[in-house]
Amino acid sequence: MKIIITGGAGFIASHVADTYIGLGHKVAVIDNLATGFRKNLNPKVRFYKADIRDIKKIRAIFKKEKPDIVNHHAAIAEVVKSLRDPMPTFAVNVTGTINLLLAGGEFGIKKFIFSSTGGAIYGEPNKIPADENTPEIPLSPYGLSKLLGEECIKFYSRVYGFDYLIFRYPNVFGPRQNPKGEAGVIAIFGGIMKSGKRPTIFGDGTKARDYTFVSDIANANAIVLKKGKNETINLGWGKKIKDQQIFDAIARNLNFKEKVIYAPFRKGEVYQIAITNAKAKKILGWKPKVKFEDGVRITLKTL
Repeated sequence: MKIIITGGAGFIASHVADTYIGLGHKVAVIDNLATGFRKNLNPKVRFYKADIRDIKKIRAIFKKEKPDIVNHHAAIAEVVKSLRDPMPTFAVNVTGTINLLLAGGEFGIKKFIFSSTGGAIYGEPNKIPADENTPEIPLSPYGLSKLLGEECIKFYSRVYGFDYLIFRYPNVFGPRQNPKGEAGVIAIFGGIMKSGKRPTIFGDGTKARDYTFVSDIANANAIVLKKGKNETINLGWGKKIKDQQIFDAIARNLNFKEKVIYAPFRKGEVYQIAITNAKAKKILGWKPKVKFEDGVRITLKTL
């Protein structure tokens, strides 16, 4: 199949591209390199440096590639940045998504795969792990932008008649995650602690997320090339891992003896979340395989 991956020079989507190429598919990557890196690109992809907000460029690329599938990962995925200045996040995550849907519809795509968020879209659910029926109550413009993106996908899939698959991701970690970004606490803590400095936990260490290794996420993206029609599916372990546990795991691996720094909890961030994978198991036969401690060890070796 011919597949366009947006954000394919970034952390998660570059692993997805590698997986698709390994399966024999033809892959084109669209990325503006705002947070992605050329070094992440598989040498077998056809690369277009372009911004998904530029509808003319997007249409030209789709006209040339005529993809069967769009795998859409390009996004501004930073909660705190979206609180400070929400408009760029909405422009990329909503308008950019619509541009891809319009181009995809115009040139006859068969399926649109979308990376949404299970960590920010549910807000503070009453029941954890949250399933796909949990009310969406985002606490940040970033979470809201992903929810709006989901609704746009459902709308345009009806207008143009293509299928969609929406993934709500947990906190994904692994090789190629940027240790100097805002998101990606394992890479950030690992990079700081490897340099002998003390990392900062925002809160008292009890803030918790559902952490899943990137190869498991890439595997799910491979499965849905053939399975899953017009579904919204959570990916994750369904287990909470606290910030303090992350620091402790990295400290053990690096033999780091210093104490962590605690700072005030940041507004707009979810306090605790985990997401169930029951639907992913039922529809896709998917469940995560790489355990947290193993994933941490692998990630630290690459920093």
